[in-house]
Amino acid sequence: MIFYKIKEKFSKKKGTVPFFRTVSFFIPFFSPLFYSAEGLSKLCFFLYHERNLREIVDGGRGKKRMSFLDSSFFKKYLLPGFVFQSVVIAGGYGTGRELVEFFLNHGPLGGLLGMLFVTTIIWSITLAVTFEFSRKFRAYDYRTFFMKLLGPFWFIFEIIYFILLFLVLAVIGSAAGALIRNNFNIPYPVGVIIMLAVIGFLTFKGSGLIEKFLSSWSILLYFVYGALLVAVLLKFGPEIQKNFSSAVVHPKWALGGFQYALYNMGIIPAVLFCIKHIETRKEAVTAGLLGGLIGIIPGLLFFIAVVSHYPAVLPEEVPADYILQQLGFPALRIFYLVVLFGTLIETGTGFIHAVNERINSALQTKGKALPRWQRPLVASVLLLIGLGMSTFGLIALIKKGYGNISWGFFIVYIIPLMTLGIYKMIKTRRA
Repeated sequence: MIFYKIKEKFSKKKGTVPFFRTVSFFIPFFSPLFYSAEGLSKLCFFLYHERNLREIVDGGRGKKRMSFLDSSFFKKYLLPGFVFQSVVIAGGYGTGRELVEFFLNHGPLGGLLGMLFVTTIIWSITLAVTFEFSRKFRAYDYRTFFMKLLGPFWFIFEIIYFILLFLVLAVIGSAAGALIRNNFNIPYPVGVIIMLAVIGFLTFKGSGLIEKFLSSWSILLYFVYGALLVAVLLKFGPEIQKNFSSAVVHPKWALGGFQYALYNMGIIPAVLFCIKHIETRKEAVTAGLLGGLIGIIPGLLFFIAVVSHYPAVLPEEVPADYILQQLGFPALRIFYLVVLFGTLIETGTGFIHAVNERINSALQTKGKALPRWQRPLVASVLLLIGLGMSTFGLIALIKKGYGNISWGFFIVYIIPLMTLGIYKMIKTRRA
């Protein structure tokens, strides 16, 4: 109840900056998760008052400058990276299972090498080329993008994308069910309803609110992952140093980083709706290179934390929860779980919004548009199908589903982009 009071008190103030106003709007949706964490209200109260540190008054005349999240610099250079990270997080490393599967299984040092020197580099280069291709041909949804890239064979990507979509939604459903039931004693259906309601609302409102929510929640996520790493270093610092010093590097560490990068790169065409702010080649390339770093940093922070309990953490279904339990810091654990629940919504929203944009793009070619009320309907249908698949189990889904689909994106997306895509951009430039 206290969250509603806080929101009511501050949400009407015109000075509230977009970051905190956006996050605060969604507090009521998550309120069932806070009944055992009343102390977190103090944090929310602090976040609202942070606006006084972020607002600048010009000449004492009460004229406020544009907030950073609304600035041209943020929208061009940082927003694409934060949206990419938002869509990656839940299916990529939110539960920690993915980091264990593709990186830590190759040893602490081997996993670190794969993450920094394979995944990050591949992400950055692919994002840069994709953003420039999207800008060059004004392709801001995956249908238009692959029609420009593959011509009549564009539908092959869509088939693979939908397979990944349902796999990711299945992971989200499985993780959300376990998180809600095991940590908050809330029935599984309640968590599903909360997720469905927020995703439905975001898709109904469209790209503007989605951009703000994804970027705002990602910034909040950075703070939480930073706090988690600090707590783990303080308590398990010697263990982390020992595990890294052992220099355990199992074979195929590069392959693990390569596969992880590949299956997550299928997400990139889902974030093209936020590329519309980019106007020049320099902006597109810079945003792409930064996007790879923005996307991997939270995963890197969490990977270092997970190394503290290597190899005991390897068989855990949700390594994130395992590490938090070992910390014995209830407030941080509860807050992390709430933020993690929000990342599930982020990923689901990004994937589903891409489908809505693809449908809308197809309708626009016929002089029509996708009605707003149909957007949450599409979201509901896709999410329910994914939830049905979640019964297969989280580990099995990640190990079999993601690993196999990586090669599909490599053949249909990466190879054509780096060959035919670059050729078309050069040819267009000379014309």
